[in-house]
Amino acid sequence: MAVIGDDAERRRGRNETEEERADRMWGELIQEIRVAQTGVQILFGFLLTVVFTPRYARLEDVDQVIYIVTVVLGACATGALIGPVSLHRLVSGRRVKPQAVQWASRLTVVGLVLLLATMTASLLLILRVATHDAFVPYLVAAVVAWYGLCWFILPLWTRRRYTSQ
Repeated sequence: MAVIGDDAERRRGRNETEEERADRMWGELIQEIRVAQTGVQILFGFLLTVVFTPRYARLEDVDQVIYIVTVVLGACATGALIGPVSLHRLVSGRRVKPQAVQWASRLTVVGLVLLLATMTASLLLILRVATHDAFVPYLVAAVVAWYGLCWFILPLWTRRRYTSQ
């Protein structure tokens, strides 16, 4: 067992340089983004086809607005989740990987929030068209709460609970 004397190294938990840490964090971030990108791209692709179906013209005005908002949110989520790839490519070799990882991480969080909004609007639209029942907003709110718990609350609680001070 190695003894680490420096407090900064002990807080990081690894004996690695800033560049090594940025490389590791970049690899981890890209793996995480791949999961989210796949989901948002499949959802966005399906959303794009809806407008070309005969049923779209028969949707109520409110449902058409929900659809348009959903498509725009999906496009924004796709952009935010693909953004880190472009960021990396455009700054590669410029010795700014730690900063690139930080910005890519921020874009990913924005992308996840936009994905949550896209999925919420999609679910609202689908359930409104499928059921026309008054319980739809409550059901959507419950699903959003579940996403919030899984995607944000539990990770932030874990971070706070298990990160050393």
